[in-house]
Amino acid sequence: MAAIAARLITKLVDVQDKYGEATVVLTGGTVGIGTLKAVADSPAAPAVNWSKVNFWWGDERFVGSDDPDRNTKQAYDALLSHIPVDPDRVHSPGSTDEFGSPEEAAEDYARQLRDAAAAEHAADMSDDRPEEPSTLPRLDVVLLGVGPDAHIASLFPEQAGIREKDKTVVGVRNSPKPPPLRISLTLPAINTAAEVWMVVAGEDKAGAVGLALAGANPVQVPASGPRGTSRTLWLIDENAASRVPQQLVRKDAAGA
Repeated sequence: MAAIAARLITKLVDVQDKYGEATVVLTGGTVGIGTLKAVADSPAAPAVNWSKVNFWWGDERFVGSDDPDRNTKQAYDALLSHIPVDPDRVHSPGSTDEFGSPEEAAEDYARQLRDAAAAEHAADMSDDRPEEPSTLPRLDVVLLGVGPDAHIASLFPEQAGIREKDKTVVGVRNSPKPPPLRISLTLPAINTAAEVWMVVAGEDKAGAVGLALAGANPVQVPASGPRGTSRTLWLIDENAASRVPQQLVRKDAAGA
């Protein structure tokens, strides 16, 4: 987690040098939240201009806003409450306090993404500016965990969410992992990101990682589906990599 945190800090600094701001999509789970805490604890964290970082989430549990299961709440506790963020740049999916169903919350989150994309388009003075805004803003880094069943975000094997082709956000019902109601970015939305980082640790994830890197069908193995437009990184520990052919594994200086 410390190695991933160091890599993320460096990436955000590089993106800000290029664009003046950076956009990151956060994930929950042990590694995702642990990475955020490692960012907060890093002596290099002040190198990032946190007031110019846009924060989104890949998925969220459709529960009350103060529920400890909320990825948003966990991220605030681990990182966001410890750095000088701009509240207007923190975009979290809605909760049961605001919406009556995960589908309504998903529609609102998709609207937030469209609004951000439109604002980005209006501010773009470059010669290659597209005629119309996208439905998504520029996503510089998307962080994704992987479940033992190979789910990513809240896209589970064989369910409707992983099959979605058109929407950017979906409401999820009957999640096999509690809580049952969730909101999630879709695979097409995730795959607009410049870089997708798959952050995984633990022997219980080894089978999912092995299948994903073997090129399994994303409907059965959602973790095989994410592809960054510039780069896709698998940042995994030795236990999670235990079923991956060694020729596919490269260790960085921190052993990650």
